[in-house]
Amino acid sequence: MSGEIYFSNNYRDLCERNGTGAGFQFEFSCTRCYDTWRSPFEPYTGERAATWLSKGVDVAWGLLGRTGSGLKSAADGLAGAGYGRARDVAFERAIGNAQGHFNRCGRCTDYVCGRCWNAAQGLCLRCAPDTAAEAMAAQQRGLNDMAEQRAYAVGQQAGQSYDPNTPRQLVCPHCRTETRGAPYCPGCGYHLAQSVSCTSCSAAVPEGAAFCPGCGTRR
Repeated sequence: MSGEIYFSNNYRDLCERNGTGAGFQFEFSCTRCYDTWRSPFEPYTGERAATWLSKGVDVAWGLLGRTGSGLKSAADGLAGAGYGRARDVAFERAIGNAQGHFNRCGRCTDYVCGRCWNAAQGLCLRCAPDTAAEAMAAQQRGLNDMAEQRAYAVGQQAGQSYDPNTPRQLVCPHCRTETRGAPYCPGCGYHLAQSVSCTSCSAAVPEGAAFCPGCGTRR
C-alpha cells in the first residue's frame, strides 16, 4: 500500500475470505465513547468467481463420474493470490471514508467521533472538556457534597440519644433472623438479651435484678 495506515488499534476486520459471501468490511470505533461506524460491504469478486467455478467443476466432473480437485485447487489458488492485495485496497478506501466520520485529536492523537469532539479547540472532549457541561457537573457535585454534609450532621444529632454501651444481639439465637439491634426478634418474637435501663438514673439493670444497682429504684 502506498498510503499510511491509520486506525491501527481501534478497528475490527469483518472481511470474509471464503464462499459466495466473500467480501471486505471494516468497523471503526471512537476511542472515547466506543461508538462504531462500519464501512460499506465490498464483495470480493475473485473468491466468488472461484466458488462458482468450483461448483461448476464439481457438477461437470460429477456427470462424468470423476472429481475435478485439480481444477478446483487452481481456482482457489487464483482467488487466494489476489485476496491480500484486494483487502489492502479495500482497507485503504475504508480508512478514507472513516476519516470523514472521526476526528484526530492534536493532543492525545486519538480518533473520536463528532459527539466527542470539541470543534472550537480542535481537541477531543477528554483533552478539552465542554465548559458548560463541566460547570453543570461541578454544580451537581457541590450540591451532592453539601447534601451529604447536612445529612451527616442530622445523623450525628440523632446519634446523641443512641447508647453504644447497651448490649445488643444482632442475630436471634433461636431462629437466626437478623434483629438489627431490636429488643425483640422480628422473626419469632424472642426477647433478646438487652440490659434494661433504670427509669430513675438510666443505669443498666441486669437481667433478673429486682432493683437498680445504681440508685436502688425498684424495677
